[in-house]
Amino acid sequence: MMLKGTKVYSIFTGACPKCHQESMYKTKNPYVLSDVLKINDKCSHCNTRYRLEPSFFYGSMYVSYGVGIAFAVAAFVISYLFLETSLLTAFISIVVTMIVFGPIIMRLSRNIWINLFMSYDKNLANK
Repeated sequence: MMLKGTKVYSIFTGACPKCHQESMYKTKNPYVLSDVLKINDKCSHCNTRYRLEPSFFYGSMYVSYGVGIAFAVAAFVISYLFLETSLLTAFISIVVTMIVFGPIIMRLSRNIWINLFMSYDKNLANK
C-alpha cells in the first residue's frame, strides 16, 4: 500500500521526497520523450532543491542498471517460463520490454536515487 509519508509513495509517484505534495517532474507522463528527464528546480510547496549538486543524478545510472535487470528478468521469466516460448522469443521480449519501459525505468531510477538522500518531513508537508 502506498501511503503518503513513505519512500515507496515518493518513488512510484515521483512526488517531492520531502513533502510529497507535488511531482518533481515538469511533465507527469514519462512517455513525453522530450521531457522524460526534465525536473523542476525546486518544490513549490516546501522549496526543496532537487539538484543537490551539479550532476547529482548521474548516480541514478547505477540504480538504472539494477532496475533494468529486474525488468529484463521479469520479461524472461514471464515469456520463457510461464508462456513457454523459445529462447529467441524470450530474448525479443526482453528487448521490447526494455524499449517500452525505458522512460519508466529512467524515472524510477531517479526517484530511488533522490530518496536515498532525502526523507519525508511531516512538518514540511503540513506547512
